[in-house]
Amino acid sequence: MHTEQLVWSSNGGWGSPPPRPASPPTFVLVLGGRRALSETNALSTLAEVYPREVFFGCSTAGEIADIEVHDDHVVATAVWLERSHIAWASLSLDAVPDSAKAGAQLGSALSHDGLVHVLVLSDGTKVNGSALVEGLMSTLPKTVHVSGGLSGDGTAFQQTVLCFRGEVSAGLICVIGFYGDIKVGIGSLGGWDPFGAERVVTSSNANVLRTLDGEPALELYKRYLGLHASSLPASALRFPLLVRLRADADPVVRTVLSVNEADGTMTFAGDVPQGATAQLMRANFDRLIGGASGAATASLTSAPVQLAVLISCVGRRLVLTQRIEEEAEAVKEVLGPSARLAGFYSYGELAPFGMGDRCQLHNQTMTVTTFTEA
Repeated sequence: MHTEQLVWSSNGGWGSPPPRPASPPTFVLVLGGRRALSETNALSTLAEVYPREVFFGCSTAGEIADIEVHDDHVVATAVWLERSHIAWASLSLDAVPDSAKAGAQLGSALSHDGLVHVLVLSDGTKVNGSALVEGLMSTLPKTVHVSGGLSGDGTAFQQTVLCFRGEVSAGLICVIGFYGDIKVGIGSLGGWDPFGAERVVTSSNANVLRTLDGEPALELYKRYLGLHASSLPASALRFPLLVRLRADADPVVRTVLSVNEADGTMTFAGDVPQGATAQLMRANFDRLIGGASGAATASLTSAPVQLAVLISCVGRRLVLTQRIEEEAEAVKEVLGPSARLAGFYSYGELAPFGMGDRCQLHNQTMTVTTFTEA
């Protein structure tokens, strides 16, 4: 495996990019601010170096290039695979609005013969992330792991875009399947502390939450947010929900995508089913950094890491503020100098709890997916 990484900014463009390579990369992971991807010449000038048809990526709530975190930049990581290969698939949510059905169709669209791993990038505002995962899992072989994330739009939560084979569009879900001699590791950890009473979800519909213990969830959040309530939904990212679907199940974290003042509901990135228990969470700075380090440790395989895709939650970014690069630094310290780091801040992370588990939607985690060709 060979990689190159370029960073575009509105002031400096791509800097001094390398000459067009003799052979095209297998794919170029393109991650950037929504406007930078959609409304600038960043991709057209990048196509002077790499063929546009191998571009694959999404809009973000912040871009990661090695140990640096950027806003409204574009980070392009070109990857040449030598002992493995990929297959692509995409689907429009306008054509298949049901997230579970969309996931099932994408899982079926990839050949399962020799499939090792599936990397997913999805629209971040129109999709139900947990339903998407369930659909993917229903058609993929049980031996295949899935990781990825929901695209972002900073803290605006208005529209996200995907870049698939060089075309930038809203409302897409895109996947890359990896085949052949490649080792993939995944780690995903949080670092938030639950507090206050454990409440019962008394009224909800899929990922739309109405009441907790019979009280409108939006009013509950506004009490905790105080003066920050006027900044909803972004300010609610500081208080995610720890949701336990069953007493014997591992809890999952859910974060807010939008609020409806008219009916007092809150829409989350994944399901908050009626009858589940929920507890508010708040940040612990040192534990957030420790979670990033732990995720990197869990992602290690038996060979030195060549490429690591980091997907962290926009809520972590809002809390860590000027300490945000400590996340990437903690990952780099674990993975070592040979690892090329690329990633973004997301509206949801897709990963298993461990390599022996099935994928789930997470929020407020750092998810690290490592790739190594033997």
